[in-house]
Amino acid sequence: MTAYLFYFLSFVAIFSALLVVFSKNPVYSILYLIITFFAIAGHYVLVNAQFLAAVHVIVYAGAIMVLFLYVIMLLNLNKEDEPHKSYLAKIAAVICAGIMMVVLVASLRGTMQTATKSGSEIGFVNNLGKVLFNEFLLPFEISSILLLAAMVGVVMVGKADHTTQPQDKK
Repeated sequence: MTAYLFYFLSFVAIFSALLVVFSKNPVYSILYLIITFFAIAGHYVLVNAQFLAAVHVIVYAGAIMVLFLYVIMLLNLNKEDEPHKSYLAKIAAVICAGIMMVVLVASLRGTMQTATKSGSEIGFVNNLGKVLFNEFLLPFEISSILLLAAMVGVVMVGKADHTTQPQDKK
């Protein structure tokens, strides 16, 4: 039963990802991408990573895709305004995507054997917390400092500069 569910989710993910690429309407592309994200979350549940599936749905399908959808709807993209790419640029993009696929396949080649050896409680939150705060404490704290610095930078950039505006004299 699990194998059939895996094949069904894989078919849905690949088919909706192809629809993202070949869809003419950008709003439909975003909706197909949300379907792809839900299919990938189903794969996470199949490998017993429930926390990762929930975070994936909340962050990607919930927040980022809704933001993309609003931006695309606000931009009101038309075919007349969109510049057309040359065939050389399209061929270069296909070559770069192929190279990226080869690198990803090569880097993930031995991961299935290590995932089956480590046990059936891989994706539970308490195991994730133990690994995160024992083995990866320093990178976790460095990333929190990076996020804090980015937040301060956004506040400073977004803050209006009142010194350059003309003063009203009474």
